Amino acid sequence: MRIISGKFRGIPIFGPDNKKIRPLKDMVRESIFNFLAHSNKISFEMKNANILDLYSGTGSFGIECISRGASNTTFIEKEKEAIKILEKNIEKLKITNETKILFGDVFNILKKNKKLNFDVSGNIPHDLIFCDPPFKDRKINDLIELISNKSVLKKEGIFILHRHKNSKDKLTTRYEIIEKRVYGLSVIFFGKLLPFLS
Repeated sequence: MRIISGKFRGIPIFGPDNKKIRPLKDMVRESIFNFLAHSNKISFEMKNANILDLYSGTGSFGIECISRGASNTTFIEKEKEAIKILEKNIEKLKITNETKILFGDVFNILKKNKKLNFDVSGNIPHDLIFCDPPFKDRKINDLIELISNKSVLKKEGIFILHRHKNSKDKLTTRYEIIEKRVYGLSVIFFGKLLPFLS
């Protein structure tokens, strides 16, 4: 695994030995960032952005954001082995001041929402949320509803969801999909979250 572009371009980062941890492949990661930077369907500026990386694993996506100019990334992960690798990557790149790690279940942390108020930027909501839950996870819509209700994402912020291409998810109408792209076994959804209308 390596950083693809930006100030850390070409630098290798630590990856997992455990197959339980599924890192985002370099090719998929590069394709996501190319779409964010060059698509006329989406308007997103990575420079100085506030990033939330859910189910962050070893942190390759959020770290890539820092490399490309994001001001900070908050990582949420519950696997201890993944956290250890993420900490090693952050230490190696000396980006402690631009990152924050929240250890625990994504739902529990988002429901409390307190720790997110104290991320490294001092600001919420976020400009971009990357969500890469286990492929077997079936609570995707519950998560989208929770994020929307908690106003964790800015009104015009981008929500990126990574799923298996054969996933049978029927996504909630609260998620406005702007683009759907398939890369190998992965399907990536780019979109926005719609507010709840009572």
